[in-house]
Amino acid sequence: MRVPLSWLREYVDLPATETGRDVQATLISAGLEVETVERLGAGLTGPLAVGKVLTIEELTEFKKPIRFCTVDVGTANGTGEPQEIICGARNFAVGDKVVVALPGAVLPGDFRIAERKTYGRVSRGMICSSEELGMGEDPNHGIIVLPPEHEVGLDATVLLELYDEVLDIAVTPDRGYCLSMRGVAREAAIAYGLPLRDPALLDVPAPNAYGYPVRIADPIGCDRFTARTVVGLDPEARSPIWLQRRLQKAGMRPISLAVDITNYVMLELGQPLHAYDRTRIDGPIGVRRAEAGEKITTLDGAVRVLDAADLVITDDSGPIGIAGVMGGANTEIADPVTDPETGAVTGTTEVVVEAAHFDAISIARTARRHKLSSEASKRFERGADPQAAAAAAQRCVDLLVLLAGGTAEAGVTEVAAPSAPRTITLPANHPDKVAGVAYGRETVVRRLQEVGCDVYGQDELIVTVPSWRPDLNEPNDLAEEVIRLEGYENLPSTLPKPPAGRGLTERQRVHRRVGRALAGAGYVEALNYPFLGQQALDQLGLDADDARRRVVTLVNPLSDEEPALRTTLLPGLLAALRRNDSRGSHDLALFETGLVFRPEGEPKVAVRLPVDRRPTGEEIAGVNAALPRQPRRAAVVLAGAREQAGWWGKGRPSDWADAIQAARLIAAEAGAELIISADQHAPWHPGRCAAFHVEVDGVATLAGHGGELHPRVVKALGLPARSCAMELDLDVLEAASEGPVKAPRISSFPVATQDVALVVDASVPSADVERYLTEGAGELLESIRLFDVYTGDQVGAGKKSLAYALRFRAADRTLTVEEATAARDAAVALAAEHTGAALRGA
Repeated sequence: MRVPLSWLREYVDLPATETGRDVQATLISAGLEVETVERLGAGLTGPLAVGKVLTIEELTEFKKPIRFCTVDVGTANGTGEPQEIICGARNFAVGDKVVVALPGAVLPGDFRIAERKTYGRVSRGMICSSEELGMGEDPNHGIIVLPPEHEVGLDATVLLELYDEVLDIAVTPDRGYCLSMRGVAREAAIAYGLPLRDPALLDVPAPNAYGYPVRIADPIGCDRFTARTVVGLDPEARSPIWLQRRLQKAGMRPISLAVDITNYVMLELGQPLHAYDRTRIDGPIGVRRAEAGEKITTLDGAVRVLDAADLVITDDSGPIGIAGVMGGANTEIADPVTDPETGAVTGTTEVVVEAAHFDAISIARTARRHKLSSEASKRFERGADPQAAAAAAQRCVDLLVLLAGGTAEAGVTEVAAPSAPRTITLPANHPDKVAGVAYGRETVVRRLQEVGCDVYGQDELIVTVPSWRPDLNEPNDLAEEVIRLEGYENLPSTLPKPPAGRGLTERQRVHRRVGRALAGAGYVEALNYPFLGQQALDQLGLDADDARRRVVTLVNPLSDEEPALRTTLLPGLLAALRRNDSRGSHDLALFETGLVFRPEGEPKVAVRLPVDRRPTGEEIAGVNAALPRQPRRAAVVLAGAREQAGWWGKGRPSDWADAIQAARLIAAEAGAELIISADQHAPWHPGRCAAFHVEVDGVATLAGHGGELHPRVVKALGLPARSCAMELDLDVLEAASEGPVKAPRISSFPVATQDVALVVDASVPSADVERYLTEGAGELLESIRLFDVYTGDQVGAGKKSLAYALRFRAADRTLTVEEATAARDAAVALAAEHTGAALRGA
C-alpha cells in the first residue's frame, strides 16, 4: 500500500516538522512494515510554469517532424514575453494549456534546462510530459495537456503536487484494513496520540424500495450489497488533477472519471467498488454461484471459463462480473466518443454503483483459480469492512455529483444478511501475563478502545470487536494489540535459564567440530537445497539397484525437475563446483554437512496430526515411524590447484589423496579411527577409490567413500578434469567414537625419532602397514608418518618401499636408545608377521 504523506495529513494533523522518515519510524514501532519512503520531486527544481500555446510552426525540412512553438507563460519568465520552444510532440494544439520548464530548471535525472540552438532555432525551455516530471508512466507518452481553467504563469509544481513523500507499506494478511488511507490514518492517529478524521463518517440515506433491484442467491458468499444510481453525468468530464495525482502516487493509473472515483474511494476507505453503465444492464443485478462452463469476458479482454465455486454478478443476460475480482466488459463504463460531424460527445451518462461485501475465502480461491489478482480481490481476501459499504457508495455518489455534474437518484438499495457483533471475553490482566509487563486495566481498556473496540466490565472485560478487524478472534489477538501499541521495544529482555547439564548433544558437537576443521583446512562451506531428480543419479553412474536410487518423492515439490529428497550430498556439491568453475573460480575446495534421506522397508503413510489439541505420544511416534532414516553426512569436492605456485615453489593440483585426507580429518574430529582400503564404488574412478570403515562394537562398518571421480561422471556433469570427492556418515563415526575427543598430553621429556623403511608387495595397502606398526610399537609411540614411497629396480618388480618416521616419547622419563629401538623392532616384527614386510637393505 502506497500512502502519500500529503493525503495522510488530511485525516490526521501530523506535526508540520514530521518528515516521511519520521512517520515511517513511528509506524514501524506500531507494528506496520513500512519498507521505503519515496521522495517525489527529489531531483526537480523550478521554474516550472503553466503556459498557453500561442503559435505552432511545423518544421518539415528535418528527418522527423519538429514544431517551433511560442508559449505564453505570463510573468514566470520575468519578461512577460512569449517563450520560444522547440518540441517534437504532436498531442497538443494552439490554445492548449501545457507545463513549461523554463531555463534554469532541473528535471529528475539531473536533466538541466537551458537556452540552446537546435534545428536552426533557439529553444528557451521545454514543454514537459508526465514521465519527464517523474509523475509516472503515461501510456500515450505525450505532453501534459492541462484543463483550460488553470491560469497562465501558475507554478506547476504546486498545481501538479510534484513534491511529496510516499510511504510504501507491506501489508500483512492479518492487517487488511491498512490497505486503505482510513486504516493507515487510524494507526498514525493512535501512534501520535492525535484525533482521527474518519472519512467513513458520512450521512448515508436509509435504504428504501426505490433503488436498483438486487437479488442475492448466496447470502454466505455475499452478505451485503449496496447499490446507488447516479444519472445525468457529463460524458466530457475528466478527472481533476488532484484526483489523478493521488491515484498516481498510490500506484494506480488514471483511466476515466467514473473509474477513477471508484478507485479513489477504494484507496480511501478500503471498500472495493464497481460502476456499471446502467443502460447496458439487462434487468436486476444478481449474485450467485456460477454454473460450470459459463463464460465471461472480463475488463482485461480475456474470455474466462467459470467454475461452479466462483461467485458471479449477473443480470438477465448472464454473468456480468466475477464478484470481488473483476467486472465484465459488456457493462463497463464507455469511453467518451466525439462525433466528427457534429462535435457532440457521447458516453456513459447513467451509472449504478456497487458496494458489496464478499466472503474472503471464496474471493481468494476464485482469484487464484483464474490467476487474476486485482486490487479488489487483495482487499476482499484479507477481510474488508462490511459496515463501510454504504459509506463508500455514498462517497462515490458525492464525487460523481461534484465532479461529473450528475444527479443522485433517491433510491437506495441495501441487501444485508443479519449479523451480530463479535465479542471476546478477556481477563483484564491477560496482556500482562502474555508480555510479562504490568500494564494495568486502564491501559488495556484505553488501547483496545483506540483500535475501535467497545469494552465493558472490570476484571473480566467484554470486548466488542470493530467490523474492520476480522483478525481479532481470541484473547491473545487482543493482547497483541495492547503490546504492540505500548511498544515492542518496551518489553523487557530476559535470557532463558536452561537447567544445569543441558546444552549441545554429542551429535551436534561433532557436527560443529567437523565444520570448523574443514573450514580451517581451506574448504568453503556450500549449502544446497536437499532435492534431486533422477537425472542427477543417472549422471553419477549409479547402478539400477543402488540404494541411493531409492528416494522419498515429495507430493508438492518446489521443482518438477527435482521432486525427491537427496540420498547423497554429492549432487548438490558437484553442481556448486560446476557453477563456480564456469564463473571463473577454478581452484575449488567445497564442503557441506547435512542430512540425507534413506527410506527403508515398505513405504509408510504418516497420520495427519490434530490441530485442536496436543498430539499424544502414540500419534507423534506414528509420524516418526513413517519418516525415512535421516543420517547426518559430511562431503567434500575438490578441483584445480590444492597448493598455489609462487615464489616459494611449485604448486600442486588436488588429487584423490586430498579427498582421503579430508576423511582422516573428519574422523579425527569425531574421535574415530578410520580403516582405509581400496574399493570400486560409483561415482568414483575404480582405480582411485577408497572405502572408509570404522569399528562399531567390534564390527567393521562402512562409513563412506572418497577419491577421484570417474571420467564418465566428470564428463556428464561438466566438471573440471580429475575432480575429486569424499562423503562420510557422521552418525557412523560418532557410534565408533570412544567418547569425547581428549586433549593431547604434553610431555616435558625429549622425543626419540626412529626411521624405518619396509619393503612390501605393491598390492599391500600402506594403511595396513601403518596400522600394524602402530599396534606393535605400543604406548611409547607418539606419532607415525609415511614420508616416502619408492618403487624401482632397487626393491624389485612388484614391490614397493614404505619409509616411516616413528616418534617415541614417555610421559615420565627420558627414553633410552635401547627402549626406542626395542619399540621400533616390535613394530617392525608385527608388521612383518601380518603383511610380509621386510626391512629394506636387510
